[in-house]
Amino acid sequence: MATMQTLVLIPGLAADAAMWAAQCAALAKRCSVHVTDVHFRRDSLPEMASALLAEHAGELILCGASMGGIVALEVVRQAPERVAGLALLGTTARPDTPAVAALRAAAFALIEQGRYEEMITGNVPFSFHAERLDEPTLVRAYLDMLRRAGPAQLVRQNIATAARPDNRALLAAIRCPTLVMCGDADAVTTVEASREIADAIPTAQLELVARCGHMLTLERPAEVNAALLRWLDANFAALR
Repeated sequence: MATMQTLVLIPGLAADAAMWAAQCAALAKRCSVHVTDVHFRRDSLPEMASALLAEHAGELILCGASMGGIVALEVVRQAPERVAGLALLGTTARPDTPAVAALRAAAFALIEQGRYEEMITGNVPFSFHAERLDEPTLVRAYLDMLRRAGPAQLVRQNIATAARPDNRALLAAIRCPTLVMCGDADAVTTVEASREIADAIPTAQLELVARCGHMLTLERPAEVNAALLRWLDANFAALR
């Protein structure tokens, strides 16, 4: 009897299932898809990973974007035998740098001043490729996710993400099929950070999405869907 495998999509910081809407529609034709929200219900990365493991039985194929990729790596840390596959989109294995810590502190200061809308709007140019910034539907979809999350959740999830360990030492031990994807103009988690992950994981393949920023599942859904489907077809025939 084949081992049960579950595909779990993990959203990024303060993001919800809407960031995976296009992927769910495409992947649902291939297999059963689950979008987790553990990052909204637990206070730390270890607690998020533990909850995800408890809520999904059997072997897991994890697909995490940004903070979701960091949660996925924490699942690998806790239970590597449970992870059958790993897709890491626009994420990093590095800990916060002083510059990133300063950006988080500046965001918290604006929130404390009641300027949440100003803060999230100001983050838009860092989230998308420059040529997509004048597309109101795309930008609204991103901002609406952050509005649904609200300032308290954004702060809590930032604190959890900032407390992550340096995951680079973990990468060489990963043996499951791994896909690393990044927008070629990602200004948040850079191509360099994705290349570092792909170089360190023996089984990894790297795919760069052209003319794309950080929010690649929203910004270039067709390209992301095609890459995920190729990867699933090549490595997980039992999911068909």
